[in-house]
Amino acid sequence: MKNDGGGKAMSLKIAHVDCDCFFAAVEMLDNPKLRGKPVIVGGKGGRGVVATCSYEARKFGVHSAMPMFMARQKCPHGIFVTPRRERYKEVSRAIFRIFRLFTPLVEPVSIDEAYMDLSHYGSGIVEAARKIKERVKEETGITISVGVAPNKFLAKLASDLEKPDGFTVIRKEQAQDVLRDLPVNKLRGVGPRTEAKMHRLGCYKISDLYRYDLAEMKRMFGKHGEVLYHYARGEDHRTIETRREAKSVSREKTLAYDTSDLEELANYLREFAHDVGKWLHERGYFARTVTVKIKDRRFREHSKSVTLQTFTQDETVIWRTALELLHQFELDEDVRLIGLGVSNLELHPTVQLSFFDGELF
Repeated sequence: MKNDGGGKAMSLKIAHVDCDCFFAAVEMLDNPKLRGKPVIVGGKGGRGVVATCSYEARKFGVHSAMPMFMARQKCPHGIFVTPRRERYKEVSRAIFRIFRLFTPLVEPVSIDEAYMDLSHYGSGIVEAARKIKERVKEETGITISVGVAPNKFLAKLASDLEKPDGFTVIRKEQAQDVLRDLPVNKLRGVGPRTEAKMHRLGCYKISDLYRYDLAEMKRMFGKHGEVLYHYARGEDHRTIETRREAKSVSREKTLAYDTSDLEELANYLREFAHDVGKWLHERGYFARTVTVKIKDRRFREHSKSVTLQTFTQDETVIWRTALELLHQFELDEDVRLIGLGVSNLELHPTVQLSFFDGELF
């Protein structure tokens, strides 16, 4: 649904911007010989997964999160590239700087995706959104797909409709006409399980849900039923969050081979504790809960957590705590994945000192 932005614009407020095949696009930007070819970015180990891929690779059925061995089977002539995360962060920072030239009300969703409140442009919102798209292309060489709409749900939907390099506007009065014939999985929050339940009810298109009133949706889908009821009608009252308070941070790794060697697993936890501690320091956060997660060779997931007496951002404290948790697992099967996370975060934690405490942390 390409849209040139003519007509009424006063109901428009939010733009959703999404870089097209971002990691692959950066690789093609730095190496023009890759353009037009099936580029697949991801880990090259035996258990690596696809981070992203070009549209040429997608034609062969390759997609994000697919195991790399499967991607090689589907696209044996693909060009497989190891991710360069620092380079991607560099390009992302340049793109977000452009976003913030147009509005301070930017909500990052990921390294290559964001919402923006452009309501202060009034009737010029579509033109402003188009200028953002053009400027990103001119200054970084990256194409983005843009959706402009009255709310976040419709803006995200709009940006997805005409990928790649899309620019789509959905106005309030158009919303239900646009939504009507789309599959139910286009509604935010409808995953495979909810989709299967909807199919059992005979609901395949969003318009099929219109037969149920709000009370019925809540009865069938619980608290989320109310949200789905409003999304199906193009309604969304979420606002732009320019700074999201972090709730947790974690690192995990799928191992190259299954193991139950505690020393080897402890080394991974030390590495994760360093990364997590660095993240906390850089952002000024302190954590109080430490969690260790493992997945065994039969894909069963187990986790153990402990809440500390005081907040910390000390990687040594985090690692020692994680090590204690690791020794609590009964490793009757080899481990194929291990992870470490911290949660219960605060920027300025209040710590009650005893009479004998000399200093904080």
